[in-house]
Amino acid sequence: MKKFIIVLIFMALISPVFAQPISKENASDMYYVNVLVEKVFPSTDGYIVQYRRGVNGFAIIGIPNKWFSDTSVVPTQFGNAPATNSKAELVALPPGRNWPTMSIFYKAGEFSHVRLYVHRLKNHMTWGYVPQGADISKYFTDSDNIKIEF
Repeated sequence: MKKFIIVLIFMALISPVFAQPISKENASDMYYVNVLVEKVFPSTDGYIVQYRRGVNGFAIIGIPNKWFSDTSVVPTQFGNAPATNSKAELVALPPGRNWPTMSIFYKAGEFSHVRLYVHRLKNHMTWGYVPQGADISKYFTDSDNIKIEF
């Protein structure tokens, strides 16, 4: 029994030697920021997203419709862009108590794409509406980037 315990300790000490080292081929320059979404407002220009900033704060950004593609699919691997010509993806959450979130992906420090995870039912309290005549153009000024506030 003592020999068995000694062998187990020896194996535990040696096993990290055989772990895969991180090399430049294995390293990724992609990272993401995930924020909780409070409300999503669909409009003719795109989606206006109100998200949590800090403990008691909120911020609002716009995601233009032209960033979305009809052929975008749910990705199968972390960090994959939704489609070749799209910068955004709208993903319906599975049934349950999941709360909407937004993930903004960056590659080499530059904006890559955004995923908006929303409730599948449009009558959920996280879906809102834009009042008619409201000026929403200020949320769609930068057509190539998203700047989130923390």
